Amino acid sequence: QVQLVESGGGMVQAGGSLRLSCAASGRTFSANAMGWFRQAPGKEREFVAGISKNGYTTFYADSVKGRFTISRDNAKNTVYLQMNSLKPEDTAVYFCTARSSVVPSRRGNEYDYWGQGTQVTVSS
Repeated sequence: QVQLVESGGGMVQAGGSLRLSCAASGRTFSANAMGWFRQAPGKEREFVAGISKNGYTTFYADSVKGRFTISRDNAKNTVYLQMNSLKPEDTAVYFCTARSSVVPSRRGNEYDYWGQGTQVTVSS
């Protein structure tokens, strides 16, 4: 089992920045590829970013590419999502996920563990 707890969400004006953190406990964190997803009210959950277990491979949704950066610190069992140039359309609940695999996936149903989520609200 892997337990995931997100933090760092909040309210920010358009153009601002936030950094989300996801603290993992349980099974060895470094064995898991990690991801971030988000879900806005009335919309389906969507992939945001993923990172391989060693941190060398990352990929992003087109909507956040160039603005968001995913990273991880295996010594601290933590994955991060740095979000810059935020837009109102980035408003959503952001979820941290873990997958029992070397590489991440863009598909939510391929992840094994989920956090409770943290709210990000971007005002115009």
